[in-house]
Amino acid sequence: MKSTIITIGDEILIGQILDTNSRYISQALNRLGVVVAERTSIGDSAEQIVETLDRALAATDIVIITGGLGPTKDDITKHTLTRYFGSELVYNEQVGDFVRELLSRRGIAFNELNRGQAMVPACCTVLHNAHGTAPGMWFERDGKVVVSLPGVPFEMVHLIDDIVVPMLRERFALKAIVHRTMITSGIAESILAERIAAWEDALPEVLHLAYLPAPNIVRLRLSAYEVHGESVAAMIDEQCERLKAIIPEAIVGFEDATVEQLVHNTLIAQGKTLSVAESCTGGNVAAKFTAMAGASAYFHAGVVSYSNVAKIDILGVSAEDLARYGAVSEAVAMQMAAGVRRAGQSDYGISTTGIAGPSGGSAEKPVGTVWIGISTPERTFAVMKNCGTDRGQIIQRATAYAIKMLYEEL
Repeated sequence: MKSTIITIGDEILIGQILDTNSRYISQALNRLGVVVAERTSIGDSAEQIVETLDRALAATDIVIITGGLGPTKDDITKHTLTRYFGSELVYNEQVGDFVRELLSRRGIAFNELNRGQAMVPACCTVLHNAHGTAPGMWFERDGKVVVSLPGVPFEMVHLIDDIVVPMLRERFALKAIVHRTMITSGIAESILAERIAAWEDALPEVLHLAYLPAPNIVRLRLSAYEVHGESVAAMIDEQCERLKAIIPEAIVGFEDATVEQLVHNTLIAQGKTLSVAESCTGGNVAAKFTAMAGASAYFHAGVVSYSNVAKIDILGVSAEDLARYGAVSEAVAMQMAAGVRRAGQSDYGISTTGIAGPSGGSAEKPVGTVWIGISTPERTFAVMKNCGTDRGQIIQRATAYAIKMLYEEL
């Protein structure tokens, strides 16, 4: 069973808002066993809506549309779908009464524009929107389904979870889609592919492997589409065990866990604590941890010591070593890590000091040079990494390297 997701709105095309609806709907359909064949965003144009819908219905069984259901003139989806299905708009008393009550609770007058929200195509099944004024609509033609939902994300989410998914499950005989993701770290994608080539070539035909690279990690996703779930899940588990035997040192986790989440979980389980001192990453390492609920159990302190004065006064870095070796050096990285571990009274310390660019590099220390320090109860050390040439890329890569280095020490 295949589907198409269409998001409608000029605001998406010009980058004014981020399309989070497609991602959420894709995840919901995958869990349901529906393959998402295409996702597309189009403008508020009746011609585009019709052309896109024609193409989607020719290729897939289910089309889910979001956006363009508001009360203003630029919201044309409902009118376009009414014409597309050869229907007419009729007043729905239940929708009208709900909209009137909802607006009354919010202190908003019920006017003709709001009344228009209760005008729905006579041929559709109305989907009650308990959180807004625009109802969803369910159409059927030639055994295929078109669902139109409001573009407001939290309204769409409730309609998908509470109404659309149960209706699709009842309407179609669906098979399963099974995914299993393994997270590798410390090995480049090309080297990884070379090492597991024989295993990949021997995969059963029903399984598909995808490489999903990110800074310092590569996710390997095994997928099977429209299958009987239990038997294929066991097959995937068997293949994962075989892969673990080939690259045991590279696999750091499964599914969607990030390396920082693995560190987070390990520190909590061990009852250990962490402090971070950052220069070139500007607090990004600390932010990765403090963004996770429960970080207060282990995260003691974060210091952004951008200047040499801060490195000396707060972290106890030697002024002589700064003058001799420079801020971007092994000696300074080690002292920063040890200093923040001491100042934060924590079990572990991380430090980053480097040249994020675009200026400040030299032949000896080009832009992208980053020293990362780790201080543990057993040892303090630092490693130099070349993190690229773009400032944003350098910060992200240095952050990823630092967290991975700590993970290897736990």
